[in-house]
Amino acid sequence: MVRCRTTHRSRGRSKIRPALRSEERDIVSHKHLSLLHTIFQDPLSSNIHWREVESLLRHLGASIEPTHGARFRVVLNQAEGFLHHPHNSNVCDKQSIKLLREFLVHAGVSPSNYEEGKD
Repeated sequence: MVRCRTTHRSRGRSKIRPALRSEERDIVSHKHLSLLHTIFQDPLSSNIHWREVESLLRHLGASIEPTHGARFRVVLNQAEGFLHHPHNSNVCDKQSIKLLREFLVHAGVSPSNYEEGKD
């Protein structure tokens, strides 16, 4: 059985694409790898956009469901967490990045998992 996800276009139509297989998820683009390094670096960055975080999570195979208000339920590698969409801008604050980092660690995701030359 192939799981499908939809992507929304500007005209209101949606295009159905097959979900990524696990071996395709192991290949992370340079952009996603750079974002992972930014999330895990110290000091915390305050220049990470929500759309980049959402794109990374979806690429890693997470399911993202809106709940109440600006809260999103995220399930990744059987780990469940709730993330908040920024209210007044699309840039995540440091506290949100800290919570995202803790969620990713709990889900077993780190930059070293996706480095080139990984055996």
